[in-house]
Amino acid sequence: MSRLTVAVAGGSGYIGGELVRLLLQHPAVELTQVTSESNRGKFLHQVHPNLRRQTRLKFVRMDELQDCDILFLALPHGMTQSRLEALQALSERIIDLSSDFRLRDPLLYKTWYGHDHVCPERLSSFVYGIPELHRDALAFATHVSGAGCLATATLLGLYPLARAGLLAPEAPIVVEAKVGSSASGNKPSLASHHPERHGAVRSFKPTGHRHTAEVIQELSGNTSLSVHFSATAIEMVRGVLTTSHVFLDPPLRENDIRSLYREAYKDEPFMRLVKEKQGAYRYPEPKILSGSNFCDVGFESDPHSGRVVVLCALDNLVKGGAGNGVQAMNCMLGLDETTGLTFPGLHPV
Repeated sequence: MSRLTVAVAGGSGYIGGELVRLLLQHPAVELTQVTSESNRGKFLHQVHPNLRRQTRLKFVRMDELQDCDILFLALPHGMTQSRLEALQALSERIIDLSSDFRLRDPLLYKTWYGHDHVCPERLSSFVYGIPELHRDALAFATHVSGAGCLATATLLGLYPLARAGLLAPEAPIVVEAKVGSSASGNKPSLASHHPERHGAVRSFKPTGHRHTAEVIQELSGNTSLSVHFSATAIEMVRGVLTTSHVFLDPPLRENDIRSLYREAYKDEPFMRLVKEKQGAYRYPEPKILSGSNFCDVGFESDPHSGRVVVLCALDNLVKGGAGNGVQAMNCMLGLDETTGLTFPGLHPV
């Protein structure tokens, strides 16, 4: 059986590099082209040194892209929506990992991104690409949007509670997300300069983070939930840990909550419930997920307040980005979802 051709537009960034790494090892596809305007003509390994002797491909410009079976987009925000028509001419199947088609309501782009959407009529044609939430729709999709890494961790942590109808609209959901430096991309700045970043625990978005809109969209049913989201940068390269504080309606015993999570994720190949009584890794820890597509979820129930604290950890570049995109591609193609994504992570790191 011949392999399907895949191209990556925007392959010089961290997400693009992870896409390339995963696609080169995927048995069902052949990576044919990777774009980078500033690195055109360079070998991929000159930008992504971990790919030495993995491929002899060189970067090409966007206008050199040829037709392919699947086109991945890892472009800066705003670029996909402005070029969608031309990109659609290259491939019937598009997986866009930018934020351009994540939100269903076009008015939300003005609220959260500060500008109107260029083609709001196309928002409904993209399936929000978290397989654990939209597997059935992905099986028939031709256009898929990626999800924000912080949104992915928040959603996968809280989804079983929302699925059971336990998140009350009047009860606030407070989320604190801690994230590594790779989430800000590979463009250097004063904030990412080593003397400034080293040893830092820096609140960079205590309110108004854009991923809040995705969380509200995906968790809410007919009534919008009250989500309060804060983001903090910590001294780590890869990884996200979200800590969500919720008050259930009605309250549940801890064993009932455990059963609820087990039931929700029992058939999910990348979801793991982590809640141990002893040891260093009693709760989810992003460090041991580096390079993997796994997502670890845990919780603790506070008997004094009725509060449930939900912890969720993942690699922001893989399950929070490129790996999630490849998993969505597997759903689109009717493949086993774990194809090309079975790397378990490293310990120690």
